[in-house]
Amino acid sequence: MIKNNIKRFALGVEYDGSFYHGWQSQKTVPTIQEEVEKALSIIANHKIDVICAGRTDAGVHSIGQVIHFSTTTIRKKSSWILGTNSYLSKYISIIWIKEVSEHFHARYSAITRSYRYIIYNYPFRSAIFQDKSNHVYKILNIDKMNFEAQFLLGEHDFTSFRGFNCQSHSPFRKIIKLNIWRHEAWVIIDIVANSFLYHMVRNIVGTLIEIGLSKKKKFWMKELLQRKNRSDAGSTAPAKGLYLVFVQYPLYFNLPNSSCDSIFLC
Repeated sequence: MIKNNIKRFALGVEYDGSFYHGWQSQKTVPTIQEEVEKALSIIANHKIDVICAGRTDAGVHSIGQVIHFSTTTIRKKSSWILGTNSYLSKYISIIWIKEVSEHFHARYSAITRSYRYIIYNYPFRSAIFQDKSNHVYKILNIDKMNFEAQFLLGEHDFTSFRGFNCQSHSPFRKIIKLNIWRHEAWVIIDIVANSFLYHMVRNIVGTLIEIGLSKKKKFWMKELLQRKNRSDAGSTAPAKGLYLVFVQYPLYFNLPNSSCDSIFLC
């Protein structure tokens, strides 16, 4: 059934990015956006274009991506979710849907974005988690990592951690939280900011790993911020360890929280 007025919906999307060339649609390679739009278009019975909270890179995973789209088509919430999921691969899933006002925008309404980076810190590789975490076989000193990470808190010029192909107009971003903790063989890095530059999280993680391996002197992070030179920072950490876990919006939108209860991802 079709209704004259246009409705806008926000959706939560979970995906395993191992088999995709990132979020954003591209002409010759599979992407998450392309697959989600095709599935939604079938259920809506017209072409659907979606906007996401954050465009993740090839190989990056998510349990907290948020998107929105507009439609005149009327469906039950369960039909939107179950119907769309039936046309998606097993690596992508819609986990919630909510009708929102026309003022909601998945990208511009977001207050913060939270990422988690997972490191398997063990002498020998894992057969199970090789595509879901970054293997570092030498033991990391998380006390050193946490000490240096605190210099990144607040608003700074993050040129030293900005990907070379970044198209953002400004290198300034505000990091609200950056914590590193260990659970047995796992080292978890949680980072929350208002937004991120291209490859910013993975470049920070790559630098933190070098610090954890005692390859850098004390106060290295502070010096890197002042240098504003990407070449001086650590290498870009592999995408497979990175997860978009949560996007925060103003409370008046009343969006659902992630249903995940994993110690590693929530």
